[in-house]
Amino acid sequence: MTHPATSVLTLASGRAEHLANVVRGLRNQTEAPLELVVGVMQDDLYDLPETDFPIRQIRVGGDHALPLAAARNAVAREARGEVLAFVDVDCIPAPTLVADYARQARAGAGCFMGEVMYLPGGANAPGWTYRGFDAVAEKHSDRAGPPEGETAPCTDYRCFWSLNFAIHREDFARSGGFDERYQGYGGEDTDFGKTLDHVGLPISWVRGAKVYHQYHPHAMPPVHHMDSVIANAERFRDKWGYRTMEHWLYAFELMGLIEKRGHWPTEDVIVLRRPNAADEALCRQQSHMPYANTTRVIRQLQERRAGRRLADAEAVGAMRQAQRAFLGQAPVAAE
Repeated sequence: MTHPATSVLTLASGRAEHLANVVRGLRNQTEAPLELVVGVMQDDLYDLPETDFPIRQIRVGGDHALPLAAARNAVAREARGEVLAFVDVDCIPAPTLVADYARQARAGAGCFMGEVMYLPGGANAPGWTYRGFDAVAEKHSDRAGPPEGETAPCTDYRCFWSLNFAIHREDFARSGGFDERYQGYGGEDTDFGKTLDHVGLPISWVRGAKVYHQYHPHAMPPVHHMDSVIANAERFRDKWGYRTMEHWLYAFELMGLIEKRGHWPTEDVIVLRRPNAADEALCRQQSHMPYANTTRVIRQLQERRAGRRLADAEAVGAMRQAQRAFLGQAPVAAE
């Protein structure tokens, strides 16, 4: 069976060696991509490894340092393939990623999300191998595992994640692409997932289409992006009637960075103070940790506020109530 031509798309600002590893991963594909299109969010273009497929670097400007939504739309417009496979710059594609996505993505089939495995610091050193990755990589504890079959429906649009996904170009056009009113970090992914749901395009998990996420210093919750998270959560509410990123907002509240003022359903989010070094240290991913984890930080903050260890049911219940409040939903009675 002949598969449709696949354009692999990524965005980059800095992280030159990460991007070079993306290219090396694409050179190892069982089915070569039609092209790699790089949305360059910096002044200089990249010096990249030689390939048997074309690489096109597209400069993406904007008024904000991270025009993520606009950049994804720009690389999609430039792409020549029928299938658009979006892979983040810190993700090395496994050898069957292009073939796995090309086999699934058809017009009307919607969006497909492949597997993501996380690497500890140093695993992507020169001379890396996929066997070496498989020996140390971990799945994120807060993400769904691969489906039992080739695909499975993702019934919650909030699980959409642009880190590793593919969609037929006709379906991307039908969705309208990413909403460019979202500026900076956070919210544009959930908005795109909500849009797919709104226009009736399914979201599916894929077995395979795997990437290996390269370690880089990160923080979860993204306290260093607090301002854009708050602003984009409010944009989402203006558009859809409720906020998103409620787990991050709850963490910021526990940290004493923000508070809600007013009463449901019209309360406002007010910034109380700026994040400091202690806040950043609490959220920072360490090199021995393959990924950062907001749930871990929330639990620490909950117990710090309570002054005692919390049972799982109590901690989860408190988190759900707080998240409902940030979503702009009425509280529910305790079970």
